[in-house]
This record gives sequence, structure tokens and C-alpha cells, in this order.
Amino acid sequence: MSVALDASLPALRAGAQEAMLQAYAPYSEFRVGAALLTESGAIVSGCNVENASYPAGICAERAALGAAVAAGHRRFTAVMIVSEASEPTPPCGICRQALVEFAPSLAVVSRTVGGSEARWTLDELLPRPFTPSSLQSR
Repeated sequence: MSVALDASLPALRAGAQEAMLQAYAPYSEFRVGAALLTESGAIVSGCNVENASYPAGICAERAALGAAVAAGHRRFTAVMIVSEASEPTPPCGICRQALVEFAPSLAVVSRTVGGSEARWTLDELLPRPFTPSSLQSR
């Protein structure tokens, strides 16, 4: 991971942690916050929002992605995920797929409220993604 990312980690962590505190997770009680770092240096956060109709819920990473895209951002360098899990958790499969659309080599940092941290790149977590080029007819 880059020096620029390391310099952004405190602000990313704060954005993800603040978002986690706003999570709506009455069913799983698994609150998650995510903060995306845009190529321009902006930080956009999101939290998980559950629903009584379970599939209608949204993960923190996709909530942050939707907020970022709505604000005009399309290029991302990192995502920070903060959860109350005992071990750092990577994004779920559908979040990996959503993120790869915009940043195949995205830096992924996951942290627990207890301070444990793990780092990956999105291409490590999703080595053979379905991308826009997958839609091209042959």
C-alpha cells in the first residue's frame, strides 16, 4: 500500500467508524461502516442498512459507493471498512463485484473497533472479476 494511502488512513478510519455508528442493523446486530477514498482525495462514507425483507438491505461498501457516484465520483484508490467483528472482514462478494466496476486494484483496509487491521487489494480478493469487458460479444 502506498505512502499516500497511509497518510489518508486516519481520516478514512474516522469516516468509516462514524458511518458504522449510524448503521441500521436490528436483525444481524452486525454494524459496518465503509469510507471510500476518491482519486481526488475526497472521502465518502456509508453504512449497512438492513431491512425486514433481508435481501432488500444494503452493505456499507455499496452504500458508500452509491453516495460517491451520486456525488460525481467515479475513480477510487481505497476503501476502509470498520466493523464490530472480532477479526477484520473483507467486503462480501456482491460488494467486491460492485467495487471492481470502478477500481479493480482498489486498496482494501479492514479494521475492527478493537484495533485489529488487515489489508488486501481488490484484485487479490476477486481475482477473475466480471467486468464491462465481459459483456463484449465475441
